[in-house]
Amino acid sequence: MGERKRLSADKRKEEQKSIAFAKLLNVPTSPRKMRLVADMVRGKEVFRALGILKFSNKEAAARLYKLVQSAVANWEAKNERKAEDGELYISTIYVNCAPMLKRLRTAPQGRGYRIRKRANHVTVIVDTKENN
Repeated sequence: MGERKRLSADKRKEEQKSIAFAKLLNVPTSPRKMRLVADMVRGKEVFRALGILKFSNKEAAARLYKLVQSAVANWEAKNERKAEDGELYISTIYVNCAPMLKRLRTAPQGRGYRIRKRANHVTVIVDTKENN
């Protein structure tokens, strides 16, 4: 690795150390369904977002609930104190596509229809109001 590339990589690693985030990889739900749930809590205060997710009927909400809890725990570990009510909020949440599983379903007259089993990656970043 060259000097310039190593310096930029070190800079990026230092920036990551100050950010509290959590990732959930290869969730077997389509990204479109997960984005509907992510849009409900984007920019909200953390404990309010947890309440919204807890009482949502969507299956993806249960997975996102645990992910937000994990991001809050990561923030508490980095700052060595408990999160207070109204202090933390979800600064960034995004859903990316994961690799698709491609399967074949038998169809009439010797044909086969393709089934695409989609998955996604979710990233949640929590931050305080003062930092942003």
